[in-house]
Amino acid sequence: MTGARPAAPLSTPVLLLMAMACGLCAGGNYFNQPLLHSIARDLGIAESRAALTVTIAQVAYACGLLLLVPLADMLERRALAVSLMLLAAAGQFVSGFACGFGMLAIGTAMAGLFSVASQVLVPMAAALAAPGRSGRATGLVMSGLLTGILAARSVAGLLSGWGGWSMVYRISGAVMLLVAALLWWALPSSRNAESARYGQILRSMGTLLRRHPRLRSRAWLGALSFASVSCLFSTMALLLSGPAFRMGDTAIGLVGLVGVAGALVANLAGRWADQGRQQATTGASALLLILGWAALYLGGTHLGWFLAGMLIVDMALQGIHISNQSVVYRLQPSARGRINAVYMTAYFIGAAAGSAAGSIAWQQAGWPATCALGATLALATAAARTADLRTQQ
Repeated sequence: MTGARPAAPLSTPVLLLMAMACGLCAGGNYFNQPLLHSIARDLGIAESRAALTVTIAQVAYACGLLLLVPLADMLERRALAVSLMLLAAAGQFVSGFACGFGMLAIGTAMAGLFSVASQVLVPMAAALAAPGRSGRATGLVMSGLLTGILAARSVAGLLSGWGGWSMVYRISGAVMLLVAALLWWALPSSRNAESARYGQILRSMGTLLRRHPRLRSRAWLGALSFASVSCLFSTMALLLSGPAFRMGDTAIGLVGLVGVAGALVANLAGRWADQGRQQATTGASALLLILGWAALYLGGTHLGWFLAGMLIVDMALQGIHISNQSVVYRLQPSARGRINAVYMTAYFIGAAAGSAAGSIAWQQAGWPATCALGATLALATAAARTADLRTQQ
């Protein structure tokens, strides 16, 4: 397959709009993290059950990556991205009007499944970027996606303090509808010159995985790094609302703002990728991930250390992720949609596993066990980077 390119590359304002859309889609899967205590209280369920919504969102997202994102190599990309975003908005509305855990779980699953619109937009930005600037375009759009993930916790906490946790989802759904309309107006039509059937597209993903060793090594690296950070994502609200800090939703949301600063790393990593410095960025980020968990362990009783650790691990995750995408997108440009689906499916399977394991570690032995698990996964990430270096050589 060959990708069609418009006469003019995407402008910076359009890339920024795509970044905003990605942030809304991806961030919507993280609204529940600072709200677990309030959700559990209002729905009359245990906090551990409320925490299952974190895993549901990530599993649904992984399913969307595997089953829906490959359609970007088959269908017109603008229509696909906008349609998925509208369906994700519907999921946010279902969650916003949920009166029980079952309805909330359905809304969470819908929003997670269709929020993969962001993963149609990211490789689209790379494909339609000016020659030699695909890393910058990817980094810019990914900055929006990562900012959305990081800011989601803060926005959710602030909106919950104002109008309750359900208001978070209702406002998100409305904003997503507006941005979807703007995307339809601003984006050019884009599709592969050659078409294939859906079954062929899905089967070819296995072929791509077998054909490209670095797709395997980078997918494994991404899965381990996100699993490590997801241990934090799934338990931070429980720590901060507990006896050590006794924070409410608004305060927990404000803590999440610290990680937004780390989103700047995405744009910087994209520029380094255009210069061929992916391995150096990955190695430095893996080291930061290990150091971040050391700070988080000290942060179990000291807010300053917790904030430092959270910033460090967020920066590390973004540096690894952008470097990974830069590597895998160049393996076979005509199959970016499917390659992205393979990589991101592994990435979010890692996230779901890390969230589930983090919750179990918390239940068994609290914050020290959570930190031990996160640090172990960080060490495994560093080992995976070494393996990828050998594969490259």
